[in-house]
Parts: sequence; structure tokens; C-alpha cells
Amino acid sequence: MDRRLFLALSLALAACADSKPQFKAIDMTGADYAKDFALPDADGRMRTLQDFRGKAVVVFFGYTQCPDVCPTTLAEIAQAKKLLGPDGDKVQAVFITVDPERDKPEAIKAYVSNFDATGVALRGSPEQIAAVAKDFKVYYKQSPGKTPGSYTVDHSAASYVYDPKGRLRLYARYGSGPQALADDLKLLIAGR
Repeated sequence: MDRRLFLALSLALAACADSKPQFKAIDMTGADYAKDFALPDADGRMRTLQDFRGKAVVVFFGYTQCPDVCPTTLAEIAQAKKLLGPDGDKVQAVFITVDPERDKPEAIKAYVSNFDATGVALRGSPEQIAAVAKDFKVYYKQSPGKTPGSYTVDHSAASYVYDPKGRLRLYARYGSGPQALADDLKLLIAGR
């Protein structure tokens, strides 16, 4: 094979390989689960991914009395939105409680609003939450406390990130940081 032809083919193949976005989170494009949810928000309005079409959506499961993982994650999502500047308005944070017994509508709405005024808090019956968590492959389990109401909830600690077309694209691990999330969101907003 001619050396120039070999070089041209090599460059063409390298260019094709570079066309796939280099996400910092785990690329889940094409996954056959976590496709949607149907849960009421804190105001009682039923919400689905379709409600946020046109925005990149970050879905996180947690609970308001979580001592560290949940506030850290919600703060990182809010910081990532700020890092995006005006494009931060093209990102929707969605928090789904895994503790519907204690996370009453007013409490969950206030909790999420403390991090992101545009964030949406979802809750439902224990059965509804169990069904959505199963579809998302989210683990959660109550761990008893010293008194009946002082339990904690062990739960998965990652976020699911959807592109503006509503397709699941990324699994963002806990603690990846706001810059990594912002970089990935920027790619998704740009249609990558």
C-alpha cells in the first residue's frame, strides 16, 4: 500500500474515532432502562421527562434528611448550572425522594429550592417510588435509627443525565464534581 494512502486512511479513521463525545461520566447511550418516570411534584402535578423536553435533565434519587450525599449532589448540580452561564437555563435538576414517608411536599420543595430555585422535587406513594426506582435500577433501603422516625436511607448515589431530546445518555458517579458535570452537560446541550 502506498505510504500516502495509508497515512490518509489512518487520519480518516482517527477523525471518525474522535467524533464520539468524550464524556467524563459513564456513557449509557442506548440503555434499555431508566427511560422515563411518572411522579407527582410537590404541587401534585404529574411530571414525566416529556415536561422537560429541550433541556438536559439531571435526575437524582435521595431524601431530605440525608446527611451528606444528597446535599453534596444537589449543590454540584447547581454549581454545574452556574458554570454553564446562560446555558445553565437549559438544564433541569429533578430530585426523586426515596423517603416519601418523611419527605412531605412542602419539605421536599423547600429542600430542592435551597439548592436550585428551578429544581423539581418529585415524590409519590411508596409503591410508585419503588416502581420508578426499580426501573432506574436504584437501590434504597431504610436503616433503623435509635427511634422509629430517626432512620436513615441507604441509596444509590449517582445521577442520570438525559439529553435535550429526552434520551438517557450518562450515569454520573457521586463526587465527580461540578466541572465534570458541566463539561458533559455542555456537550449534550450542543447536540453531541
